[in-house]
Amino acid sequence: MQRQPAAQQDHRQQVQRVLLVALVVNVSMTLLKVVLGLFTGSLAILADAMHSATDGFSSLLGLLTNSLSDPEPDRDHPYGHHKYEAIGALAIAAFILFTAFEILQTAVERLRGGLQPLRLEGQELVVLLLVLGFNILLASYEREEGRRLGSALLTADATHTSSDIWTTVVVLVGLSGAVWLKLNWLDVALAIPLCLLLVRVCWRVLRANLPQLVDQIAIAPEAIHQVAMNVPGVLNCHDIASRGVLGQQVFIDMHMVVDATDLATAHRITELVEEHLQDQFGRVRCTIHLEPREYASAAITFKGTHG
Repeated sequence: MQRQPAAQQDHRQQVQRVLLVALVVNVSMTLLKVVLGLFTGSLAILADAMHSATDGFSSLLGLLTNSLSDPEPDRDHPYGHHKYEAIGALAIAAFILFTAFEILQTAVERLRGGLQPLRLEGQELVVLLLVLGFNILLASYEREEGRRLGSALLTADATHTSSDIWTTVVVLVGLSGAVWLKLNWLDVALAIPLCLLLVRVCWRVLRANLPQLVDQIAIAPEAIHQVAMNVPGVLNCHDIASRGVLGQQVFIDMHMVVDATDLATAHRITELVEEHLQDQFGRVRCTIHLEPREYASAAITFKGTHG
């Protein structure tokens, strides 16, 4: 027995506006860094420009993904389209990982090239400081809007933009040393910890989005069992499963034995169970399989090779 939840508010247009702003800013920052890198001969700035380019690609990918991520089910996608955003977030994680390898490769090339002096003065560093300020504002804007709209895609894109902040900081530190302390090797030395930082950011995005794609448990079955058993008329609840994202959309399946002799009474009990679950956990979509009393089981959920 299944009850459809109320229609979820569609925030896609608001998410698209944020991503359009991010795309414009990222493309502008990329072009500025490319011009600055070519003018100064700095591979570090060009590497940072490539990183900004991946930000632009991630925002563009986010726009394409968001257009497919309709929150409501349809004939071809009866469970909705929520996983499109998770797929987009994983693609952004791939961009972040690519950036880490790109920075490492650039550092190796600079070492092989003999660490030639850079044609760099103080005004170029001021330009990079302005770029850094724009990146900080953009990351804060995306993160706040992602939290307000409940968008995993915006949150992942904000994480990627934040990684660009750190690459720009490292470039600034390295180039400052090259200009004022004549330490041409400093920005190369900082490339290794920067790569490790980007790998950590990539892992955070993967950890946040992989559970949804592999249908990992969304709510502890014991918690669902406790809510259901507190509903008058429920005698037994077993074989509980859940998937989705808590706070966005969770699908719950369970087998249930109720104290009823007619279908109408049994239906009212299951409706009450779902109401209690929605009050406790937010937006849920329940499928409840009613069984006779002799089918009662103590197995709340499933067991297998993973425990």
